[in-house]
Amino acid sequence: MMIKKILIANRGEIALRIISTCREMGIKTVTIFTDTEKEYPHALHGDESFNIGSGPLSDTYLNQEKLVAIAKKSKAEAIHPGYGFLSENSTFARLVEKNGLIFIGPTAEHMELMGDKIGCKNALENMNIPFVPGYHGDNQDPSHLFDKAKEIGLPVVVKASAGGGGKGMRVVFAAGEFLSSLESAKREALNAFGNDQILIEKYILKPRHIEVQIMGDTHGNALHFFERDCSIQRRHQKIIEETPAPHLSDKVREEITSSAVSLIKQINYRGAGTVEYLYSPEDESFYFLEMNTRLQVEHPITEMVTNCDLVRLQILVAAGKELPLKQDEIKQTGHAIEVRLYAEDPDNEFLPSIGKILHVGIPTLKNVRLDTGYVAGNEVSINFDPMLAKLISWGENRDMARKKMIHSLDEVSFLGIKTNREYLKRILSTPEFGGGQIFTDFVVEYKDLLGPRELSTGELAITLAANIFGKKPLKENTQSVEGPWDNLTEFRNI
Repeated sequence: MMIKKILIANRGEIALRIISTCREMGIKTVTIFTDTEKEYPHALHGDESFNIGSGPLSDTYLNQEKLVAIAKKSKAEAIHPGYGFLSENSTFARLVEKNGLIFIGPTAEHMELMGDKIGCKNALENMNIPFVPGYHGDNQDPSHLFDKAKEIGLPVVVKASAGGGGKGMRVVFAAGEFLSSLESAKREALNAFGNDQILIEKYILKPRHIEVQIMGDTHGNALHFFERDCSIQRRHQKIIEETPAPHLSDKVREEITSSAVSLIKQINYRGAGTVEYLYSPEDESFYFLEMNTRLQVEHPITEMVTNCDLVRLQILVAAGKELPLKQDEIKQTGHAIEVRLYAEDPDNEFLPSIGKILHVGIPTLKNVRLDTGYVAGNEVSINFDPMLAKLISWGENRDMARKKMIHSLDEVSFLGIKTNREYLKRILSTPEFGGGQIFTDFVVEYKDLLGPRELSTGELAITLAANIFGKKPLKENTQSVEGPWDNLTEFRNI
């Protein structure tokens, strides 16, 4: 059986990305939108669109019963959750299947296994998966945790068992800081996840964050699509990703991808996922961090170097098909880099920027793409993730991809909104990034190099024009700009 209609339980650029693949496969799409999003691209490009009202997310994009009801009303056979929102919610996956629909993703059991960091580590202990030395037991008494931290050896990371995204996480360098850091992490974890259970791990100095894209089907097949380096982060959130990982030996690449495939084979994993590792360049050791049971924000760079449509493979697997390729058919060609453009002001404590987009500047170079869920006239609000777009460049080698990215960042703009564009250019232009000397605390260590600079006369003129133009109402014919929606490519981010 092949799926004929899919409800996309998401918004923005990821909804458009899914629509693009569905069109190529001849699959009808159903999109959803809130009262304020009627003129947003994701609301306009589905074959059918449904208004899900207004109010808090719990009444709109997180309202499981409402989304399932729309899927049934539209006669959709499957639901694709994209990423974020309900993509890793096991209750939603069960509700979808209980109503006779297909959930395009892993099983609820796999989500639960990988979503609980402590339970996951306990379950994987006998699978020959490398773990960072640490403690992930049930005894949460502060004095016991302190003893375990001293056994492991400082510095250590104290982090929430149930969380991610840097919430409920503290690095402890001195014994005198441990108890206050523990209390702070537990409080933050409880507020964010409703669970204050903590695990402790050895803190590796200047590590890199390397992840492996995997895919499994219901016929026992498991594949990897090579690795991505996601070491450039701010406050534990990825901002630049690339593949292949720079300065990674063929031996380590083989070991780390084999580890990821071994893991998903042993648990009979279904669908797309990403196995994340902490890598120490000093001794070439790597350790399992977690597994994300969904499509990642950064999946386009993998598609650029492998020429594989990961969304298409997700749909085929969900339909019960066998993966249509073998491991030796998947090759890495060239180098790809992705940056995340956020509506924020890096030169003013990264304060969020909201307002109306007056114009969208589009990149012009070959093998560069802009994935965005916005066009001119759309409002950027604080109600959703601040990511405006993903900019992806491909080159024959890393330096070509890097230079293309810097050039393309000069072309891309969201006039009327402050963005982190210049901040990203500063990172990409450092000799350290250029030489591939990257690690997870890169932006902290080189903070002085990444600070603001004085605007040129031309930039000041553009800023002034934007401020003046922004006070005037838009004419009807300024709704959109020629470019990204002519050829749909690939919103919700982690």
